[in-house]
Amino acid sequence: MSVNVDTVYQRVLAILNKEQRGFLTPQEFNLFANQAQMDLFEQYFYDVNQFGRIHGNDTEYSDMLNILNEKINLFATSASLAYSVDHFPRPADMYRLGTIIYNNAEAERVNRNEYLYIKASPIAAPGDAFPIFTEYNEGYNVFGNNEITTGVTCQYIKTPTDAEWVGTNVNGVPAYNAAASTNFELHESEETELVVKILQLAGVLVREMALYQVGAQEEAKNTQQEKA
Repeated sequence: MSVNVDTVYQRVLAILNKEQRGFLTPQEFNLFANQAQMDLFEQYFYDVNQFGRIHGNDTEYSDMLNILNEKINLFATSASLAYSVDHFPRPADMYRLGTIIYNNAEAERVNRNEYLYIKASPIAAPGDAFPIFTEYNEGYNVFGNNEITTGVTCQYIKTPTDAEWVGTNVNGVPAYNAAASTNFELHESEETELVVKILQLAGVLVREMALYQVGAQEEAKNTQQEKA
């Protein structure tokens, strides 16, 4: 359930060539492709927040919150954390933390300035059965009966892997090399949105505001349909 990078590239080239608005090199495409992928990916979380405030519907295949969660869950993963010096570093590919788990129990997140007060409380103090964790730029500290340094895992949403179109030179023309290329990791339903966003960026590159406006109008129409 991913989007083929060559399909998107060929669609973008076909539209550019049809409109006689220039050519997009593989290097330019790859830059725009990953900007477009991250724009769409980041928008999921804002949309979840919006649709979470709206009562859903009973239609199995059209509840927007379910659709968004399905797209986000493609990036759900987990990892064991390794203690380093004085904290657990976060996984390199983490985009958003879900839960931290120790001793088969979900650790409660607390602010760092609250930890001393919680630890001193006879009622709220953490234990191995009721762990807590604090977060800062470098990673996490996890506490049970004492500070925990082993046996911690986390569930999180990872950042999409960069898409890349790679070509092999054939008589001076780059031919698609599927084995060396990397597809988009977004849900297959995002193919059209990727094409539209890449065309917007290409319009800026070739200084064709008409092309940018076509992409922007198509994006606005899709957004209106989704949020109507």
